[in-house]
Amino acid sequence: MSKAFIKESDDEEELDTAPQLQQGTKNYVTPGGYQRLKDEFDQLWKVERPELVKIISWAASNGDRSENGDYIYGKRHLREIDRRLRFLSRRLDNAEIIDPKQRGECDQVFFGATVTVCNQRGEEQTYSIVGIDEAEPGRGWISWISPLAKALLKAREGDVVSLQTPGGLEELEVVEIRYEAL
Repeated sequence: MSKAFIKESDDEEELDTAPQLQQGTKNYVTPGGYQRLKDEFDQLWKVERPELVKIISWAASNGDRSENGDYIYGKRHLREIDRRLRFLSRRLDNAEIIDPKQRGECDQVFFGATVTVCNQRGEEQTYSIVGIDEAEPGRGWISWISPLAKALLKAREGDVVSLQTPGGLEELEVVEIRYEAL
């Protein structure tokens, strides 16, 4: 049997770094988040993968593959790209796009909301509730399944929500709710 059809190691499994959705849970995503996932898929599928296949073909034509670094690295990188493509394909197929702008004037926190909260020390912070694949805590984009987002969901302006943090129980007052494109 050709080595091309044999895994290099048994412990090489599909490891996705993104959180897994529970069975039956929808993969909510904003239009911007969906477009970013689709752009990444297209970049990998239409640009990076074809270029890598050319390199691997060239390296394979050079003869002995056992000590051919271009071939060995290329095959490994191709497996990584294919793994990411499968992951993105599943995420895009199961995505349910929710446009926050369509919610209009809403006084309650739902998916896609940008919420400004004030803690007990009077410090204000702004968070946008987004899909798990588009969460970027450094930008204030939190996943809708995160503890903070779960505490904020369905709250209204002026409500105080409680959140259990490593430092203890924290209370946050909802100051403002907006729905805008992300």
